[in-house]
Amino acid sequence: MDLWQCSPIFGAMKTFIFNNFISKITKHQTVAVFSHVRPDGDCLGAQVGFSLWLQKNGIKASAFNEDELPENMHWLQEFFPIRKPSEAQLSEFDAFVVLDGNALHRFGDVAEKIADLGKPVYMIDHHPDPEDIYEEPISVVSASSTCELVYRLFAEHNIDQIDEPVAKALYLGLVTDTGSFQFDSVKPATLHAAADLLDRGRFTPNVITNKIYASRPLKQLKLLSMALETIETHAQGKIATITITQEMFTRTGTTNEDTEGFVQYPLSVEGVLACVLFREDEDRIKLSLRSQSDSIDVNKWARKFNGGGHKKAAGAHFVGTLKEAKKAVLKVGEEQL
Repeated sequence: MDLWQCSPIFGAMKTFIFNNFISKITKHQTVAVFSHVRPDGDCLGAQVGFSLWLQKNGIKASAFNEDELPENMHWLQEFFPIRKPSEAQLSEFDAFVVLDGNALHRFGDVAEKIADLGKPVYMIDHHPDPEDIYEEPISVVSASSTCELVYRLFAEHNIDQIDEPVAKALYLGLVTDTGSFQFDSVKPATLHAAADLLDRGRFTPNVITNKIYASRPLKQLKLLSMALETIETHAQGKIATITITQEMFTRTGTTNEDTEGFVQYPLSVEGVLACVLFREDEDRIKLSLRSQSDSIDVNKWARKFNGGGHKKAAGAHFVGTLKEAKKAVLKVGEEQL
């Protein structure tokens, strides 16, 4: 018996989820695949891996994202192109698939319209509380990443279809969504998937980690230096915050993309159970929330501010000033304590 079959994540009882998905999606000829806005390694890796799966099984696939890809992930385009969608293109497809998100608004203005077309919409995701609009969802909250679910899709159908491009794309998502395999979402099946991808793709871990972590521009490090100066603790040291302002972006010549990973720094402060990153965007305050305690559910916390995610990692936004955001968000966090 393979390791994932006896895993609490991928027990035999969940096999039918993948089989039902496969039997339905393979009946379509043209499929549009969407990844969520402000894309990260998991959504993009899953998108490329799944688009290649469709292609390998005789289905014409197109991949879309309304935002630009982060600079350190442009290499994924060598494996499968990801373009910006237009509403006029939607009529070309028999079906739609959304990845690494379970509410259409997470995928942008064009994607929000696909539910009104009368065509099937599918989902592969690991976040809680999906919308009830999907023809056949693969929804496993306990999975480490959406890339792990796409790996399982290959395993259930034809694991020998995993080649170097697929393996590298899926490994990207495993690494980035688990904090390089540090989070408690990592199970034996996760590490089995990672090892199998390395074996089938014939590459070593540093090939991917160097692309995403070891090629930071100097301006990003200068932004990080300024952000670290803003770290504060609250609620008797149990909650920490870090702040990035528009002035910091201007002074360093950086953008929103350059803040990837910053939220982990305040979480590493001794005694801190949860943290919030506050980032001034043009029209709102972006919130990134992390927890390392079962007593603080940042998914519930984020849902108070137009967001959501996982129990220990979530995102949201606040419309108002930075000062107002901090006051309101910290109040909710302190109530959880």
